[in-house]
Amino acid sequence: MMRGAARVAAGVMSLVLAGVPGTAPAEAGRAGAPAPAGAAAADPGGADLSVRLKASPRRARPGQRLVYRVRVHNAGPGAAVLPVLTVRVPKAVRIVHVDVDVAECRPGRTAREVVCASRRDVPAGNGGRVAITGVVRPGARGPLRATATLSSQVVDGDAGDNSARTVTPVGEGADLSVRLSGLRRTGRTVTVDALVGNRGPRTVRDALVVLQAKRARVVSVEGARCRSRSGYSGCALRVMRPGDRIALRFVLRPRGRAVDARATVYSAGAGDRRLRDNADRLRSSR
Repeated sequence: MMRGAARVAAGVMSLVLAGVPGTAPAEAGRAGAPAPAGAAAADPGGADLSVRLKASPRRARPGQRLVYRVRVHNAGPGAAVLPVLTVRVPKAVRIVHVDVDVAECRPGRTAREVVCASRRDVPAGNGGRVAITGVVRPGARGPLRATATLSSQVVDGDAGDNSARTVTPVGEGADLSVRLSGLRRTGRTVTVDALVGNRGPRTVRDALVVLQAKRARVVSVEGARCRSRSGYSGCALRVMRPGDRIALRFVLRPRGRAVDARATVYSAGAGDRRLRDNADRLRSSR
């Protein structure tokens, strides 16, 4: 569902703050390493760092996106020397993308940790943001706890706001499924049946079925309000309560004898605890 999202994998992610390059975080972290030429000296008054963390949406859904937004700020009076932000998300959240404007980010010690080390000192009054997009795993149980911690190489006289945490409850979600059958040929057309179900426990009000038919045109659909274009058809289903089933019938006109149809059902609002039965495929070579 989220094609094109960049996975956080081993190695340094190519998310680099635009601007004048500074000292690499690894060099700055070595004990006794000399200060780079032109680097700003730490203000004797220190730097008052703060971090805020929010999760969106406020209630997570299995199989759906969850975005953690982090904001960092230096209230001064001195510069924050090469600050480092560490964000830890729950095991039940798989990170798929990181958007940052304050630092260079890389994976931490585990797959659920993101470490963002600034390549420059951050002057008083400046700050930035990091957005971490994840997908809630289908078997997730709440609440989901995440933390963000900000540190610098200068002493912070008010360290109480250098870390933040958020707790996100997990909704029950639903359990949608789709099963294809049929492939009955009548002249130049082929009929494919789809049976969509909801095992619950949540009622689904925005279920959508997408049928992809390779090298075929969707002629008509029965059982739902659908829009078809080329080899695709998207169908908005009625409200599905736990235990409900909806039967759809697709009439295709393939180019040639072979038929290759794939159907997927999903809900943007309810989420899904079992994704394995959310798609089905039906193929015939003649």
